Amino acid sequence: MAEDRGPVTNLPLPRYVSMKAAEGYARRGPSSTHRIDWVFTRRHMPLRIVAEYGHWRRVQDREGAGGWMHYSLLSGNRTVLVEGEETVLYRQPATGGAMRARLQGGVVAWLDECANGWCKLSVDGVEGWAQTSGLWGVAQGEVRD
Repeated sequence: MAEDRGPVTNLPLPRYVSMKAAEGYARRGPSSTHRIDWVFTRRHMPLRIVAEYGHWRRVQDREGAGGWMHYSLLSGNRTVLVEGEETVLYRQPATGGAMRARLQGGVVAWLDECANGWCKLSVDGVEGWAQTSGLWGVAQGEVRD
């Protein structure tokens, strides 16, 4: 099956990005004259781009809230959000190995490589591997190297 591509960037849709700014307005339509429906106030929060129009990207957060944001407020540097109560970071991409840290639900971590249902994350200088099933901001089966 061919994946959808954005008409402006030719990048895959949907795709994940992060908030570059500390505050960003999600608007009803793709221009600064449209009403603000939502205000994102967490820098580096992962968002999913689902549509493009000119310099505007339609984004959604984990709950599906969002709207049209100017592309300058977004970054291609990827982050993920820990879902559930916690996710364990392991030294290697396998359960049962040495644990590096326990990440509480709601923590935002930098995303590095992913393969076979595992992603390498970085939070406050601690690196480790977490299962993708406990993360939002990475597609199931996504491979990054």
